Amino acid sequence: MTRLPHPSLLPALPAPTTRTPARRPLDLRVHAQRIQLDELIVTDPRAVLAHARTAAHHDPDSAALVGYSNTTPLTLPAAAALLSSLHDPEERADMGLRVVRHTTRVTAATQHRDPVVLELTDAPEDN
Repeated sequence: MTRLPHPSLLPALPAPTTRTPARRPLDLRVHAQRIQLDELIVTDPRAVLAHARTAAHHDPDSAALVGYSNTTPLTLPAAAALLSSLHDPEERADMGLRVVRHTTRVTAATQHRDPVVLELTDAPEDN
């Protein structure tokens, strides 16, 4: 029978290493979103409808998104939406639409913090 040596005679074991959990690098990406809103009023309903019908013939896919087809009439809200989506603010003024307020909303956040929100609103000078 083999006798085991007394524990005090055994070679010392290396001290257990306490491993700190590997830390993931801090995600420093910032997610930002900018939304611009133009609040419009119709100043000339006939002009808006006429320009929207012309736009609908040139871009039937966009017109379909606001509910227009050859079998359904173009409503004034749909016409204004179509012109707003296809034309710049300067062009819209000549088509019977006027901007009454412009709002820019910016939101920025990281994964680790609450978002920061900035909202700027201005009204054109000629209101």
